Order: sequence, then C-alpha cells, then structure tokens
Amino acid sequence: MTAVWITVAAVGVFTIAFKALGPVALGGRTLPPRLLGVVELLAPALLAALVVTQVFASERDLVVDARAVGLLAAISALLLRAPILVVVVVAAAATALARAFA
Repeated sequence: MTAVWITVAAVGVFTIAFKALGPVALGGRTLPPRLLGVVELLAPALLAALVVTQVFASERDLVVDARAVGLLAAISALLLRAPILVVVVVAAAATALARAFA
C-alpha cells in the first residue's frame, strides 16, 4: 500500500469513529437547547463558506469571473422561489454564457 491509500484508509476510519462518537457519547439524551442551536447553524455556515471560497478564491488573490455571475443568477433564482433544479440550470447557463462572452 502506498502512503496515499494509507491516508485514505486512516481518514475513513477516523470519519466512521467520529460519526459514531455522537450517539455513543449522548446515549439517547438530547442536546441542551443552546448547543442544539449552534449545531443546527454549523452546516449552513460551512456550506456558505465553501461556496464563497470556491467562487471567489484563487491561490492568493480574490477573483471575480464567470463563477460569480453564476452565483448571482442562482441567488436571483432562489429569491424568486424557483425549484432547486431550476436554480442549478439557471446558474450553469449564466456561467456558461459569461464564459462564452468573456
């Protein structure tokens, strides 16, 4: 096995152990309301950070290109209450058009 596969296996084992830790540690108890509120906000905050990083980040520079146009189109479609499939198609089309004319 190469070092890459050992790393992949170790990360997989760690992930499984980490996911199992929650139910084992809590043992059927519920989280306190303050902690539950924080846990519920972690996923949207992480997703937002990932989207912003993927759209605007480069090696060390802030980049505004066709991806930003797609993000703005997706936000517009979401504000208009479009279904998620329509949002994805609108964002992809806007990004493709921006790349075609750039």
